[in-house]
Amino acid sequence: MYGGNTGPRRALALTGAAIAMMLLATGCSSEEKKPAGQHTSAALQPPSQLPKSRSPFWVNPDATAAKQMIQLQQAGKTQDARLIARIAAQPEAEWIGVDDPEGQTRGFTEAAAKADRDAVLVLYNIPHRDCGQYSQGGASDGNSYRAWLDKAVAGIGDRRATVILEPDALPHMEDGCTPRQFHEERYALLKEAVGKLKQLPRTKVYLDAGNPSWVTPADRMAEPLKRAGVDRADGFALNVSNFQTTQDSKEYGRQLSALVGGKHFVIDTSRNGNGPLSGADHEKAWCNPEGRALGEPPTTKTGDPLVDAYLWVKRPGESDGSCKGGPEAGQWWEAYALELARNAK
Repeated sequence: MYGGNTGPRRALALTGAAIAMMLLATGCSSEEKKPAGQHTSAALQPPSQLPKSRSPFWVNPDATAAKQMIQLQQAGKTQDARLIARIAAQPEAEWIGVDDPEGQTRGFTEAAAKADRDAVLVLYNIPHRDCGQYSQGGASDGNSYRAWLDKAVAGIGDRRATVILEPDALPHMEDGCTPRQFHEERYALLKEAVGKLKQLPRTKVYLDAGNPSWVTPADRMAEPLKRAGVDRADGFALNVSNFQTTQDSKEYGRQLSALVGGKHFVIDTSRNGNGPLSGADHEKAWCNPEGRALGEPPTTKTGDPLVDAYLWVKRPGESDGSCKGGPEAGQWWEAYALELARNAK
């Protein structure tokens, strides 16, 4: 996946309330010297939901980052736990896997509804996915994809969900990575997916449109989006699993929006706090690049009428692939998660 997988928050500091919910005790950490006889309690709590005025999206209290945060605290690594808390406190997208898509989408949307929040889901199972690279896989053929999609749609039902549809699927056709013989089927599958998802009463759908450094100029993405059914979608998604700045993504998005009927868009800000790695070759720039930082927190308060939301589509701390010593794509990588949080401004 060119954006990384399973591809800026300039001010990341958690509010005092959020920190208090996760690190209730404010005594010295187990890594610090304490006066003789002093008892320190640092009970960690699962992250709570953010105020809806800040973000309507669901924070999964059982997410990998939340579990890692607690494990680090229990191991006496309080400072590392506090860094991972910066990730655990924010709503992240849930990537729907091959197995039991109906159970997954139902479980996530029901949990979100119970908390009176919106689930953010990523559907990522298109045939010939990722051109055989780190995130290769996907459904075996078009009919298998349709069956998988129908189950995912059934699981969402009438609950609120924001769906990012098939990261990389359109850009990989435009850049020539996906063989041409698969193009017509892919356009048909994406258009069908948009139609089925938009039949749901409270589901928003955004087709992935790459990022500002990938398919340029923006007008190259206009026709692929149209052929994939963007007219029925709520809009398109930018910077999924990548590191391009929010400002560059906005500029690219405005250009593209003007070419597809004024459609709105969302931006993945999960890891763009320091922008992209400059001066690196293609893979080094997108696959676990060093020196990156968490970006702006998920919110619908973007200050731009065309930008519906900043989202954390890529789950910070999960590897882009087995490059630079990382684990397989989508696997938790503690060292990288800590670096992202540590570098955040």
